[in-house]
Amino acid sequence: MAIQSLVELEARHRALEAEIDEALSHPSADDLRVAELKRRKLQVKDEIARLRQTESVH
Repeated sequence: MAIQSLVELEARHRALEAEIDEALSHPSADDLRVAELKRRKLQVKDEIARLRQTESVH
């Protein structure tokens, strides 16, 4: 189960990265939207790290 969750989180992380890149490619990028995307990306990254840590302990 954790491996499936890890794969899903990694896919979500890549999707957020692409969404951030897309938003930043426009000169009229909404700073609040970009900040929210970056915050969500960081939360996903933290969750990935937590799952990897849990896997290495077991």
